[in-house]
Amino acid sequence: MDKRSQTALYVAADLVATVIAWTLFFLYRKAYLEPLKFHHPVAVELDERYWLGLVVLPIFWVLLFVMIGGYSDIFRRFRIKELGQTLMISLIGSIVIFFALLLDDTIASPTYYYQSFGVLFGLHFILLFLFRFLLTSRTVRRVHDRRIGFNTLLIGGNERAIAIHQEIEGLHKSPGNRFVGFVNVNGGDQHLTESGLPRLGRWDELRTLIPQYGVEEAIIAVESSEHAHISKILNELDGTAVRIKIIPDMYDILAGSVKMTSIFGAPLIEVNPQIMPAWQFALKRLMDITFSILALIILSPLLLVIAVMVKVGSPGPVFFRQERIGLSGKPFRIIKFRSMVADAERHGPQLSSTSDPRITGIGRFLRRARMDELPQFWNVIKGEMSLVGPRPERQHFIDEITKVAPHYRHLHKVRPGLTSWGQVKFGYAENVDQMVRRLKYDILYIENMSLAVDLKILAYTVIIILKGDGK
Repeated sequence: MDKRSQTALYVAADLVATVIAWTLFFLYRKAYLEPLKFHHPVAVELDERYWLGLVVLPIFWVLLFVMIGGYSDIFRRFRIKELGQTLMISLIGSIVIFFALLLDDTIASPTYYYQSFGVLFGLHFILLFLFRFLLTSRTVRRVHDRRIGFNTLLIGGNERAIAIHQEIEGLHKSPGNRFVGFVNVNGGDQHLTESGLPRLGRWDELRTLIPQYGVEEAIIAVESSEHAHISKILNELDGTAVRIKIIPDMYDILAGSVKMTSIFGAPLIEVNPQIMPAWQFALKRLMDITFSILALIILSPLLLVIAVMVKVGSPGPVFFRQERIGLSGKPFRIIKFRSMVADAERHGPQLSSTSDPRITGIGRFLRRARMDELPQFWNVIKGEMSLVGPRPERQHFIDEITKVAPHYRHLHKVRPGLTSWGQVKFGYAENVDQMVRRLKYDILYIENMSLAVDLKILAYTVIIILKGDGK
């Protein structure tokens, strides 16, 4: 069964579970709660409210599961995860339904509110978890029995690679690794060929080998003396959607870096398995859209004044548009209020500085207050940017940065931002060295992404705008 069919099974199971739960809850209200309210038996009729709920509520529950990633990594799900996710979703969904549909009911006693909510929550949690538990248990058994597997590539052919290969292959319950071959890191680590595992090439050919062999997971097996290779290997794997795991040293184990998800699995460090939970990504996007629309509406008089000032201040258009590189390396056109003379880059791409003669009088003020960035709320609404994220750069400067900092491509994992941790600390970069220095904070942001961090960065950005301390 492919991923699409498996996902369809989970969606169908959730739809059936929520239909049954809503029907049982409706019957409970008709047969038990309403007779208490009216002091006489009530005929059980499936009225318009029931049919409306039968259409709307199952879709509502499926959308909740989509928001928290309930249909992601469909073959890598496990039962404890299903329990936690279903418990959280059932609680959130029941609270929303209760306040939206049930709170205005006329009831015999306030205690029946609690009973009503308890039954609503209990029915959805039990039925949703039951269906998901059965599907997940079936998938887990098929993974353990090696009927479902994930094409796995070993990076390294030394003794450590041999040991982890033999350990995983010898497990009674497979963790799902289906080895397709290995790549060597240096000329001598080809001992795995003796185990019958084919050598597919070298580590610097990974970007070609991964789509060729449909690789879904990579295990990095290098000696302690070869750790300098790990950064280069990670850069090659970045952006490939391959799950990356590393064989740990004893230091990694003692330092708490090794987090086991399976009692019977091999001890491995998973590299950045998830930047941020799916529900936070969904909430972040909702926050981006809501805040940007409100900002454009509320600030529209200010935007109009700035547009007039830019137009009067120097010849040329009000807005400045330029191609930048965004999520997954895709180009887009960023929009700003023009803060330089119209032909500022007639001699090619150049970075600006605080004393740059190309900056206009009004442009200097706009830059210090960061008001030249305000039109980018439109880029945020279009989905090209986020409120918070690494600042987008031009391909010309990305090429310059990657010569000294190849890990720059990590920034393309997320949408670029209207403001960033690096920009809050350093402001506009005046040269490639400053871009590289800012890069460290942008990577730290990605590794620590959360809504709380976003709110802190936004708060500091507002302070900078109000104080006019932008650089």
